[in-house]
Amino acid sequence: MFKSAVFICNKLNRDSMKINFNISRHLSCFLPLLLFLWLLSNLLQPHTLYAQEATITDFTVSNSHTQLLLYLTVTDCFTDDMESAIHNGIPATFTYYVEIYRTRSNWPDKKIKKYEFNHIIEYDSLKKEYRIQRDEKHDSKLTTSNDEAKMIMSEINGFKILSLTEIDHQASYIIKVKATLARKTLPLYFHYLIPFISLWDFETEWHELTLNLAL
Repeated sequence: MFKSAVFICNKLNRDSMKINFNISRHLSCFLPLLLFLWLLSNLLQPHTLYAQEATITDFTVSNSHTQLLLYLTVTDCFTDDMESAIHNGIPATFTYYVEIYRTRSNWPDKKIKKYEFNHIIEYDSLKKEYRIQRDEKHDSKLTTSNDEAKMIMSEINGFKILSLTEIDHQASYIIKVKATLARKTLPLYFHYLIPFISLWDFETEWHELTLNLAL
């Protein structure tokens, strides 16, 4: 009787060990998932998921003696995460798109010009200096001011979009513009380090302006 009780006790201990082992094994399988969910919950806090409503403002067209000139500003295009990345040596590229159409009454509007150009910002942490390359002006600007750097990145001032000799003053024209910060403009390794980088990408809506030149 005593041996039987000992046998049952040993069996229960062995079963308990098996159960504990199985529980530990299952927990070890779920730990990576639990860790991932914890990281995800921290990354997706409301302040991180803040919708980046970048938009185009001060969109206008003027002219010089020979050219039609474009002016615009992209607002709400910088986030704290983006600025932190720039200050850690990650360049950021804003891409601007400009399309010009001539309107036609009985036909689809005709696209007569199309432009795509970049503004690229890089930060030198040793010199505490920003370098902004502007493709449309074929120049680079240097500044130590964060505000000035963001202004240069987000403004287009006097971009030559059409020669006045190309304009038909009996016609109307539509000018469309858009700006983006595309993931493809960032180094590939950065997306592996921070897979949620798309949270601070932006793409504005197309904005358009109609020029009615008909007399």
